[in-house]
Amino acid sequence: MIAGLRGRLDGKQTDAVLIDVGGIIYRVFTSATSLDEIGEVGATARLHTVLYVREDQLTLYGFTDREELRLFETLIGVTGVGPRLACAILSKLRTDVLHGAIMSENADLLATVPGVGKRTAARMILELRGKLVPVGTVAASPISVQDAEVIEALRALGYTTAEAHGAVAQLPRDASPTQPVEDRVVAALRELGGG
Repeated sequence: MIAGLRGRLDGKQTDAVLIDVGGIIYRVFTSATSLDEIGEVGATARLHTVLYVREDQLTLYGFTDREELRLFETLIGVTGVGPRLACAILSKLRTDVLHGAIMSENADLLATVPGVGKRTAARMILELRGKLVPVGTVAASPISVQDAEVIEALRALGYTTAEAHGAVAQLPRDASPTQPVEDRVVAALRELGGG
């Protein structure tokens, strides 16, 4: 699988970029956000990519930001959302706005994307709620072994991954490494319970 490309930006199209890698020019479909961020034609460009394979086609999709690629891969897992629609969603809604819309169940905001009706928006919320980790929760700081154990404990208690990450993110960072995991789980449950 092609996990990424680095090469000279050979051209831009309305929904794709052309990347020259060692004399081979790849057409990589992308979002408007990545189109804006990739730079000018002639400059060196780097994209995180995924190869989309169907019976009748091999299509390369790529993004300047790894988080955007992760969201793309999550979106195409939703029933009725293909790669083109996923790119349209990422073009219209920034990653943090998309996370917020899913977490707050804002179907009206999702339905503002061309091609996403009320039914698709409701399906996205249903299928993605709990699968999306809040932006910055994981990327901002690496998860300690202790925090990973707390997250797993919360998931075992029935909380979603996103809820567990959100609760752990609220815990004090200056906790002693000898503090029992059970104490941190109790503190996280207080956060989830609103104090």
